[in-house]
Amino acid sequence: MNFKKLGISEALVEVLKKSGITEPTPVQAESISHIKGGRDVIGEAQTGTGKTLAFLLPIFENISPTLSAVQALIVTPTRELALQITEQALKLKEAKDINILAAYGGKDIASQQKKLRGSTHLIIATPGRLLDLIQRKTVDLRKLKSFVLDEADQMLLMGFKNDVEEILKNAPKKRQMLCFSATISPAVKKLAYRYMTNPLTISTKKKEVTLENIEQFVVETTDRKKLEDLCTALKQDNPFMAIIFGRTKRRVDELEVELYRRGFDCQKLHSDLTQTKRERIMKSFRNGDFQYLLATDVASRGLDISGVSHIYNYDVPDNPESYIHRIGRTGRAGEEGYTCLFAAERDKRKLEDIEAAIKFKIPRRDLTGGKNER
Repeated sequence: MNFKKLGISEALVEVLKKSGITEPTPVQAESISHIKGGRDVIGEAQTGTGKTLAFLLPIFENISPTLSAVQALIVTPTRELALQITEQALKLKEAKDINILAAYGGKDIASQQKKLRGSTHLIIATPGRLLDLIQRKTVDLRKLKSFVLDEADQMLLMGFKNDVEEILKNAPKKRQMLCFSATISPAVKKLAYRYMTNPLTISTKKKEVTLENIEQFVVETTDRKKLEDLCTALKQDNPFMAIIFGRTKRRVDELEVELYRRGFDCQKLHSDLTQTKRERIMKSFRNGDFQYLLATDVASRGLDISGVSHIYNYDVPDNPESYIHRIGRTGRAGEEGYTCLFAAERDKRKLEDIEAAIKFKIPRRDLTGGKNER
């Protein structure tokens, strides 16, 4: 299978080749032709499987540059994801000159309104900012052809259900809808089926494949000892670049203070920071200007950074899906990754759920005896 057989133009195929993309991933192979043909699609695919291009490529094919109207809308829960999708869309723009607007909070709304006065064909937005622009009557969705709900599970988890429904009220009833999510929960299905027509469901979710290059360990600890154990592990490993996940913004704030005080080169990333600061931190981390990025789960969906060798789960995530998303930030593109999860006695049930989901008993790491317990 290749992109030409899926109906992707030679110009777009050439742009993909420049980025080293020559063959479609499973989710792309299964969905592109259906999306290009106008079918509603529900896609279940983990981060890192190529789902962004699965909907971007057919959307680019279907947009008419001569029609001065918003023809495609991609709604995603976080600014980082909106930026990530926009970066990919701007690369494809080399093959087809369509006008793209990224609309998210933290960016000057006046400049976004000004751009909308011209001819915008594709909008990539977070729910709040998009609704703001709709209410100001600067976004007209009456000629919308395709609506994409990206990371639908996170969208509902973050409380955006009402916002999404309000956005859909402003879109035509006869339009294509695409719903992509890492997990298709009953809540995601309910939302999707309410607004979709005879959707095709595609699932390329293969946890064991996603995790095969990632070495996983658990450190059994206590809440009181956890910080010391994390510092011990960081000193023993001295990773090239690492992400440390905390459960809440407050937790990440406190961890940054403690690690910085102990001499670790770190910076935090969560939704309370201004967008300008978040973008600056992400750029610095990608450039290797500091060693440790401290992040919440919300930030994890938008982190696609080459060079991350280690992931540390300072707090055990609430569900297996979050664990998979977190550790999926390493071991990318065939590289090997290393992850370490710090679990107290009260985390036992969550740890058992994670091990059941990934069908793997995670080895325990003994920090007193060196790096790993075999």
